[in-house]
Amino acid sequence: MSKTKAQRNNARDRPEGSDKRSVVWVTEQSLDTLESKGYTTLAHNPEIMAAVDIIARLVGAMTIHLMRNTEKGDVRINNGISEIVDIRPNPYMTRSNFIRWVVRTMLLEGDGNCVVLPKTHRGYLASLNPVPAAYTSFIPDGDFGYKVYIAGKEYDPSDVLHFVSNPGTYYPWMGEGYRVSLKDVADNLKQASTTAKGFMSSKWKPSLIVKVDALTDEFASPEGRRKLLDDYIKTGGAGEPWLIPAEQFSVEQVKPLSLSDLALNGFVELDKKTVASILHVPAFVLGVGEFKRDEWNNFISTSIMPLAQGIQQELTRKLLISPELYFRFNPRSLMNYDIKDLVEAGAEMVDRMAMRRNEWRDWMGLEPDPDMDALLALENYIPADRLGDQKKLTGGENG
Repeated sequence: MSKTKAQRNNARDRPEGSDKRSVVWVTEQSLDTLESKGYTTLAHNPEIMAAVDIIARLVGAMTIHLMRNTEKGDVRINNGISEIVDIRPNPYMTRSNFIRWVVRTMLLEGDGNCVVLPKTHRGYLASLNPVPAAYTSFIPDGDFGYKVYIAGKEYDPSDVLHFVSNPGTYYPWMGEGYRVSLKDVADNLKQASTTAKGFMSSKWKPSLIVKVDALTDEFASPEGRRKLLDDYIKTGGAGEPWLIPAEQFSVEQVKPLSLSDLALNGFVELDKKTVASILHVPAFVLGVGEFKRDEWNNFISTSIMPLAQGIQQELTRKLLISPELYFRFNPRSLMNYDIKDLVEAGAEMVDRMAMRRNEWRDWMGLEPDPDMDALLALENYIPADRLGDQKKLTGGENG
């Protein structure tokens, strides 16, 4: 049967009044194009990076004190090694940037591990050189030991600083990081971002659909449809009514699908809370919820300080020989104190001679005053060495 004859038979079989046909455009964009494909590292995820960055910045902001154990308590000492660790770990970095790099490498690129190579000069510590995670590897040695390889060169663990976060179960000396725990959450957040971006950039969101007779040659080409819009629908003023032929046009209003309809916000918020829970940071750091001072201070005590203690212990056992010396981070500057709390706490300690007023002024960020270096007793606020001169103790008139 010829093509012309087949078309004639199909036309004869169609019911009367079915000559009008509709034109349907099928877009090439489908839901598959909104699928997030490929591997993305944790360092490229904005939410994870924000959480790790706040941890790294806080640890890097703390000063590192070199302390000595004495019979009357621990005292801070300043010497060459304390200067290197706390001020200039190497010629190219400050202590803040160096510690930030250590923490970031542990939590992200190093998958729970970070290696620093100390350099000495004539037996004295000269610098602490950071080693990128891609240059390092760890090989088990014997039943419990291991070797560190930096760019193919073997090192004994005692000769390098090996910072560990989240020790492994099979090899306790090597960190496991959070890559496995965060993988699915990172994929979900990336998928949400891809969906939102693809949805907002899609052009297939018309708010009006105009149905026309496709058999009319005038509407069969893009130029004809543009002429239709210009002749009948394009108006000179806002709110001006459209005048269209009743038999040839049908106009329907369509409400475009919004991101709220996709319920992305709820899923993203849940994933952000999951990231905050895994990395032990407050949810408000990632934009979920409101700031709470007690929650922040608990974050410093239970998340920042344990991480800092791991760093200070590695510095102590690898860089110091004397058992009386140790390194200690100073977390007081990270706590969120109200100025009223500082004033009240300082007043209580000054009244009990546990603090000098200049130390109290240091709490408040004020410079020392030469007249405020003496300990004061509560009774009339007189110097401690003059407590026995009170008249009530010497039989004076006002005793």
